[in-house]
Amino acid sequence: MLNPQAPPAKVVDVFGDRADLATRYAAILTSTGVERGLLGPREADRIWDRHLFNCAAVSPLIPSGQLVCDVGSGAGLPGMVIAIMRPDVRMVLLEPQFRRTTFLGECVTELGLGGITVIRGRAEEYAGRMSADSVVARAVAPLERLAGWALPLLRPGGQLLAMKGETARTELDSVEEQLLRLGASRWELVEVGIDGDAERTRVVRILAAGPTLTGDDHAARGGRGGRFP
Repeated sequence: MLNPQAPPAKVVDVFGDRADLATRYAAILTSTGVERGLLGPREADRIWDRHLFNCAAVSPLIPSGQLVCDVGSGAGLPGMVIAIMRPDVRMVLLEPQFRRTTFLGECVTELGLGGITVIRGRAEEYAGRMSADSVVARAVAPLERLAGWALPLLRPGGQLLAMKGETARTELDSVEEQLLRLGASRWELVEVGIDGDAERTRVVRILAAGPTLTGDDHAARGGRGGRFP
């Protein structure tokens, strides 16, 4: 078994009293996850900074008590990480591939986590059937496709948190008209990170039309959506 390396103090700083769960999940990813092809072997040596801490940085954007859906969950990034950090939210791991849902189910069982549902399926199949407060996604698809899959899974006023790389701003600029057609009310690019880390995680945040957009604010924009002020 590969041994995921991480400064113990930092793991505790980020995950608190659930640091042991995070460490066990890292061990599963770098052993079973690599063996089954869900994680590249070269990623094992950077499992914390590139993957777990990177996903953990998104957690503060999710309010307590929410129903969160991780679209295209894969090996559980970011959904499993958020679920480990946040027992105060309910998590749906939505993944179309059988071998990946099998892996996710095994992770949930082995770690003894509650409040997590693993579903084998595509986002398009659950449009209008799910009412998530937040949808999260990491390395699933270009934003033009991801927005079309994810926004129909949200309740009115819910948010899509799409983790993106260096092309995040370009992707967002290119889909603004599409976001309007999909009924988005606001969108922005935010950068989040773990305290003390120079590297930031880029997140495209898109709000679905609903209660979060006041009547006055909506009228001020002529009934159209747009960037956050």
